[in-house]
Amino acid sequence: QHHHLPQFFYEAEIQELFKTVAGKTPLDQRNRALLEVLYGTGIRVSECAKLTLNQVDFNTALLLIHGKGNKDRYVPFGQYAQQALRTYLKDGRQVLMAKSQAQHRYVFVNQYGRPITSRGIEYILDQLIKQTTLTANIHPHMLRHSFATHMLDHGADLRTVQELLGHASLSTTQIYTHVTMAHLKNEYMKYYPKHN
Repeated sequence: QHHHLPQFFYEAEIQELFKTVAGKTPLDQRNRALLEVLYGTGIRVSECAKLTLNQVDFNTALLLIHGKGNKDRYVPFGQYAQQALRTYLKDGRQVLMAKSQAQHRYVFVNQYGRPITSRGIEYILDQLIKQTTLTANIHPHMLRHSFATHMLDHGADLRTVQELLGHASLSTTQIYTHVTMAHLKNEYMKYYPKHN
């Protein structure tokens, strides 16, 4: 069957995207943590929306993710995501939660302190992209696709990426090797040594 190759951001584009969340407001802090978690762990937007405080373990630097088909998996999160999450949980989230009477354990909240939805995350990503020069037709899973593509580009093992993404079958993960190959070919065509 024919798969559309997943769209992803190049690493320079990711850097541009992160520049949009460099501010210090509660929403900047939330958006930075959101980007760091999505790009740094490759979790699905829906998994990110459902993330609760007790699924985040700073001691082990692991997120417990309740994935598709009731499959749980542990996903490591690196120092950038740790730092962004700590700041947001300590400051930004508190400020946003104070606006709401709701007591809940969800990590990511909207401007009224209520749990964010998948649609809410998609909207935020859209708004952030609009502040960049990126013109890609943005798909909410592009950060997930970028995570997988960059992991493989940097030499990660296919099985490892499968585990991290929570793919039931390796063939789903293998699609990313095609992306990486297409990317490689693209770079090759740009830079290969030419003689007249």
